[in-house]
Amino acid sequence: MKIRRFSAAAFAAALLSPALAACNDNGTGTAGATASPSVSGSVAPSATSGDAKQALLNSTNAIRDGNFRFSMSGAGSTAEGQVHEPSQSAEMRMTIGDPTSDLMMKLDLIHYKPDSWVKLELGGKAASSVPGVQKLNLGKYQHLDQTRIKGNRALGFDFDKVDPAGSAVLTQGITEVRQTGEGTYAGTVDVSKAAEAGSLDPAVITALGAQAQSVPFTAKVDPQGRLSELVMQIPAAGQSAAQDIKITYTDYGNASAAQKPPADQVVEAPPEFYNLFN
Repeated sequence: MKIRRFSAAAFAAALLSPALAACNDNGTGTAGATASPSVSGSVAPSATSGDAKQALLNSTNAIRDGNFRFSMSGAGSTAEGQVHEPSQSAEMRMTIGDPTSDLMMKLDLIHYKPDSWVKLELGGKAASSVPGVQKLNLGKYQHLDQTRIKGNRALGFDFDKVDPAGSAVLTQGITEVRQTGEGTYAGTVDVSKAAEAGSLDPAVITALGAQAQSVPFTAKVDPQGRLSELVMQIPAAGQSAAQDIKITYTDYGNASAAQKPPADQVVEAPPEFYNLFN
């Protein structure tokens, strides 16, 4: 099997891209969480379509405050973490693939402006074939040179765009929506206009073709009207199997500052580490 370097145009694209999901031999993703029934199976709405869309647009406002916990899952990969804009810090833990894959990658990222660190773990039968693996300092937190990760959302973090999933961009792409219950919604979203959100690999959007314009989704908001869950039901396209991409938000206003790694666990990242992501 040919080992490819992990190129990531965006943080979540690297996370959720089936092409990067552990370099599986069959090239297909696996479904994540099961979504709720689609629009056709929903109960009678208690708000008009316009009101429902506005409610979902408003639900992302609190994310911009940059104080929350989040999770994402899809294509056999997961991510979870927290953002704490008041301290200009964030933590993220990503797993791409699983132990049965040819290649599994785990990333533990810590951002505390102006510094970033990442601890990398590799697994799977092809892990020893990754270019430069002997020099990757596996098991240590690697301090990152900010000039070498500028613009790389797989390794860096932009405190001007604090949402790794880009839910505000996604909700702007809603084409149809109805309220299905107390704080629950269902509809369709045009993901072809939301590539910059980072929640879906642009290659998948291209493979979807016209289907990208009407991807089913469900959403939930908390009692304060803040987005708590968004699930997109991505159809099969190209080499990618049908999959659910699930995004959740919790603990609005109650996240905590990231903890910098212990000094004795930190090394400077070698060139081979940056090569893996470029």
